[in-house]
Amino acid sequence: MPLRGPPLPRLLLNNVSCMRNAQQILRHVNVSIHDGGALILTGANGSGKTTLLRMLAGFSKPSAGEVLWNGHDITESGVFHQYKLQLNWLSLKDAVKTGHTVLDNVQWFEVLEGKQGRSLPALEFMGLGRLAKEKARMLSMGQRKRLQLARLIAIDRPIWLLDEPSVALDDEGVKLLEHIIADHRKNGGIVIVATHLPIKIEDAMFLRLPPRFPRRMTLVDMLDRG
Repeated sequence: MPLRGPPLPRLLLNNVSCMRNAQQILRHVNVSIHDGGALILTGANGSGKTTLLRMLAGFSKPSAGEVLWNGHDITESGVFHQYKLQLNWLSLKDAVKTGHTVLDNVQWFEVLEGKQGRSLPALEFMGLGRLAKEKARMLSMGQRKRLQLARLIAIDRPIWLLDEPSVALDDEGVKLLEHIIADHRKNGGIVIVATHLPIKIEDAMFLRLPPRFPRRMTLVDMLDRG
């Protein structure tokens, strides 16, 4: 009987380079992420953390190399259609509908997934259960972030791409964030976090992006500005 090789990583950055505004932010990066894995992207503001997350979400393509999901290039149209159904994206833009109730803001996403019954328990876990029937316009910034995290729980997709998920959270909110990340990973989920704030994630891999420096202005640039 032939021996089985090690399992393929669920996500693989294979010799990936990435550009933003004609500047290189990553060069020849190789990262393997298996089920239950976590990757933390760190670096100064403007270093390209969000750009890299967007590339992992398939919104942009690497300038070189490839991002593989289950061994397939995510930029291929047939693959991307399946890959995007695995993703849960949390960005600094919270997409909260202020005229709708807090519960509606979670249930609407849950219905799109063809799921039911997870919205209210998710809100209760995030400390928003008593506000479920209130209009979302009443929420503070920290509560709006908790609402985003409740969506993560309710939608329950396997790959979480989180852009600054702890911004606006108080200490209790950060602990809840750390808990849901740990729980997601225990169930085989993958978490990729871009952050400049400390978040406790056990056994996570770190990828630090170097700071971006403006390129030196040339005489042509100065003439163009004139």
